[in-house]
Amino acid sequence: QDKEKLEIRKLASAPSAEVVWDMVKYARNVIEEFRRAKHYKGHVFIWFLDFFIPPGELLEICELSLDKMGTLFEDSNVYMLHMMYQAMGVCLYVQDWEGALRYGQKIIKPYCKHYPSYSLNVASMWLKLGRLHMTLENRVAGVKALKKAIAIMEVAHGKDHPYISEIRKELEEH
Repeated sequence: QDKEKLEIRKLASAPSAEVVWDMVKYARNVIEEFRRAKHYKGHVFIWFLDFFIPPGELLEICELSLDKMGTLFEDSNVYMLHMMYQAMGVCLYVQDWEGALRYGQKIIKPYCKHYPSYSLNVASMWLKLGRLHMTLENRVAGVKALKKAIAIMEVAHGKDHPYISEIRKELEEH
C-alpha cells in the first residue's frame, strides 16, 4: 500500500523525483515541528518553530502547509493526512467544531482505505466524528458514525468492553 499512502496528484506533467523528494522533506520537517509542539503556560500559546504562537496561528500554519503539500500530494497521502489530523486537533482545542468536522470528514475515507477493517485508529476517528455531529446537533449523522465506531470496537475490544458501554450510553442520552 506504500504507493497509495504516498499518492501524488495527477498533473499535466509528471513531477521530477527531485521535486517529489523536496516536498517529502518539507512535509517531514513540518510534521517533526508539530511533534515537538508544546503547550506553554496553561493553554494560551503553543510552541512551534522556535516561537510561541496562538492556536489560531498554528491552524493557519497547518492550512498553509496543506496548501503547499496539496499542490503535489493527494489528500490520501500520509503527509497530508497527518497535517489534517493536526489541524483537526487544533480546531478541537479552540472548540471550532465545524472546522474539526471538516477535517475529520476529509480524513475518514483514506483512514478506512489505509488501515485494516477493525483498526482502532478508524474507530477513534468515527467516534470523534460522531461526537462532533452530535455537538453540532446532527443526530442522524452522529448516530451513524458512533455505530460505525462501536462495530469496530466490538471486534477489537469485545462486546462487553467498558468503552462500548460508554458509547452506547452516550447514544441513549441523545
